[in-house]
Amino acid sequence: MAHDIQVVTEAELKEAVKLDLTAVDVVERAFAALASGKVVMPPILSMDLHEVNGEVDVKTAYIPGFDGFAIKVSPGFFDNPKLGLPSLNGLMILFSANTGLVESLFLDNGYLTDVRTAAAGAVAARHLAPETVDTAGVIGTGVQSRLQMIAARLVRPFNRVLVYGRDPEKADACAADLSEVLRIEAEVVTEPADLVARSQLVVTTTPAREPVLKAEWLHPGLHITAMGSDQTGKNEIDPAALMVANAYICDSASQCAVSGELEAAKAAGLWDKGTPVELGEVITGAKPGRASPDAITICDLTGTGAQDTAIATHVRKHFRTAGQILRT
Repeated sequence: MAHDIQVVTEAELKEAVKLDLTAVDVVERAFAALASGKVVMPPILSMDLHEVNGEVDVKTAYIPGFDGFAIKVSPGFFDNPKLGLPSLNGLMILFSANTGLVESLFLDNGYLTDVRTAAAGAVAARHLAPETVDTAGVIGTGVQSRLQMIAARLVRPFNRVLVYGRDPEKADACAADLSEVLRIEAEVVTEPADLVARSQLVVTTTPAREPVLKAEWLHPGLHITAMGSDQTGKNEIDPAALMVANAYICDSASQCAVSGELEAAKAAGLWDKGTPVELGEVITGAKPGRASPDAITICDLTGTGAQDTAIATHVRKHFRTAGQILRT
């Protein structure tokens, strides 16, 4: 019996799938599903390729009630820009949750990962940031720096964005792009401490292995989303900050313990609060998040296979008849 496999290109995906509130809601449902305890989500398969300055992550999850489940392969080769190639690429494979047959190949070159990662940042901001955010700040100047701010503004319509990066030219370019897209004031700051002091919402989007945000910079009424630490050894946030914060929230406690900010806090012997609260538990109301306007909150996003399954099944609904069909 012939079996049809749908193939959708990056160009087709970019035309149809946008970073909007619909995408945010899709990813939020994935986090809520994780809180049920019924999601099957194995540990990330991760390779750190020192010799070629690269890394590869493979993520997946089965969510009961979803028509399909995705396996996402995400390589990052960080010398590629020297060759005129993008650093990130990859694809998602969507399988039927009923038969296990391949239904779709999304040749997205990382686009769907970009969208779901930014949407996750918006979910964190929606549930943990102060109700009123006048100024948001981003530490980092890459693609996610831009997308995280665009996504955050969907749920917290701030009036000013601050940008810090080690490379002044890249920081200037990032600020210019955000000013144009969001049509708000965008300012480059030369000291990250100044950025944190002036912001109510801060997102860190770096591959740092030494903290870029210090515990002594925290102040009442601040929310931080750290999304750069997605492999063992990465560390953006001073481990002491996790103890200073009123609430430290993980996308996945088990993942954050081995590849997030929690890993560094445990390695430093600082973490003594047991299993952290997960974002899905805050979304469902099972656990508290921000307790007061003056609270300090930190959300640690390592990226979950549940997000990939959620975005892939969402995309499938939009491409029932689109894309090239392979018959097998």
